[in-house]
Amino acid sequence: MSGRMIDVTVPIDGGTPIWEGDPTFSIERVSQISEGANANVSKLCCGVHTGTHVDAPVHFIDGAGGIETIDVDALVGPAVVVDARSVEGDIDAADLERIGLPQSERVLFRTRNSELWDGRPFTKDFVAIAPDAAQMLVDRGVRLVGVDYLSVGSPETHRILLGARMVALEGVDLRSVEPGEYELFCGPIKLVGSDGAPARVLLRTTS
Repeated sequence: MSGRMIDVTVPIDGGTPIWEGDPTFSIERVSQISEGANANVSKLCCGVHTGTHVDAPVHFIDGAGGIETIDVDALVGPAVVVDARSVEGDIDAADLERIGLPQSERVLFRTRNSELWDGRPFTKDFVAIAPDAAQMLVDRGVRLVGVDYLSVGSPETHRILLGARMVALEGVDLRSVEPGEYELFCGPIKLVGSDGAPARVLLRTTS
């Protein structure tokens, strides 16, 4: 299939916003060719919910599956980017009815959150998904939902989505993405037993 690829992964460095209290990001070169080593080797330290990432069911449901148990079929396929930039508070069921929820198994919400990636520190003043909207997504058969900041919403929202085995994709960079239909490619790291994992996420235009 032809089409333009768009990388919607948030670049990770020391200035990337992280959730308050999460482990900070660092990367250290522990072996260097310039110092006589055969290869350059680095050590990475960060939380599993850093940058663009996928939540596992165990993140909010004790005893549930880790990131290796998510439905990989949900990670690749047709997706729709929904324009929710007019929503001021959390996206609720009435907002979904108003802005229109296209029939799709993979839904990404572009909100006013997208501007928060422009070098700003972490903030809790962001648009998330309200529990009633989360339930509507489940009822509509959505298999993956993505948001353009670090959380899909409250613990209740997480439990509704993850309890239904929906993939929660957080921290997607949609600043340069127009609403519409795409092909989604999402590759979370397979960290066995982990409550989440950083992911590389790509969209491909359909025309």
